[in-house]
Amino acid sequence: MKTSMQSKLDQLAKRQVDLNELLSREDVTADMDQYRKLTREHAEINPIVDQYALWRQALTDEATAQELLSDPSMRDFAEEEIGEARERMVKIEGELQTMLLPKDPNDDRNIFIEIRAGTGGDESALFAGDLLRMYLRYAERNRWTAETMSESVSDLGGYKEVIVRIAGQGAYSRLKFESGGHRVQRVPATETQGRIHTSACTVAVMPEADEISEVVINPADLRIDTFRASGAGGQHINKTDSAVRVTHLPTGIVVECQDDRSQHKNKDRALKVLAARIKDKQSHEQHAKEAATRKSLIGSGDRSERIRTYNFPQGRMTDHRINLTLYKLEYIMDGDLDEMIASLVSEHQAELLAALGETE
Repeated sequence: MKTSMQSKLDQLAKRQVDLNELLSREDVTADMDQYRKLTREHAEINPIVDQYALWRQALTDEATAQELLSDPSMRDFAEEEIGEARERMVKIEGELQTMLLPKDPNDDRNIFIEIRAGTGGDESALFAGDLLRMYLRYAERNRWTAETMSESVSDLGGYKEVIVRIAGQGAYSRLKFESGGHRVQRVPATETQGRIHTSACTVAVMPEADEISEVVINPADLRIDTFRASGAGGQHINKTDSAVRVTHLPTGIVVECQDDRSQHKNKDRALKVLAARIKDKQSHEQHAKEAATRKSLIGSGDRSERIRTYNFPQGRMTDHRINLTLYKLEYIMDGDLDEMIASLVSEHQAELLAALGETE
């Protein structure tokens, strides 16, 4: 094991002892914010330190076996023990490398998923609805909550554009690789001759911004327009200027919300989405600078990049970034995304490890 890595692990082991002492104090819950920070840090450190303890035990086992080599009657046994201990150490060291990878600070955040119909007209809008259902079913499986922030419904029941907020532990860490172009190949419901059409949607996954500390929006930079909402809603929706359009003048970002009857609630939702979009724009610009010398295979989140194809006649889903093909499209569209997401996470970790190796 590299000295730098072992030094980091020793520091974490020491920190675990300190945290155990802090959390055992009687007044630990006097400051609940601090208490939550400590328990979160403790939960993050524990698995790493436990794994490091196993590595140290394997190191001790190897040293003990080395002492037996001088005894001819124990030599075969000692060599076998040394081999097993070294195998354990190599395996554990690889796991520890992954566990020590830099953590994305957004991983534990809630998210906004923005789905827009692209090429393909009504069929693209219907596919946008299918993608929304896929993500909502995945959220249900993880016991996350979902809230529609804004939607523009198409004539046939799909979506020209829809934005949902998904709240739950690890939402961004699991869905952050969904940003990009999603292509569908199937026979549309409106196709009378049974021909397969290709349509596309774009998906953007944005971590929810901490409006207080992260994205400072100057009210002078905003133009806020109110207007009467369109679509279903009865008499009220036609008589009240409840819909809100917020334009951020420095960036040109525009957000509309009209799904609630309350103008105040629509404005609040629009500002939350705006903050997330500004944060997303800032992180993409930063990522572009960092990736100038080495392009990230998965993490670019470029909406213009086609990342996945859903082929309904063949029942397959192909993720083009990692050349993964799964013949379980029906289950995937019903929110069974774990296998696909696990593959994307593993590939991303491999990239990070490779990048770490280049810098060391």
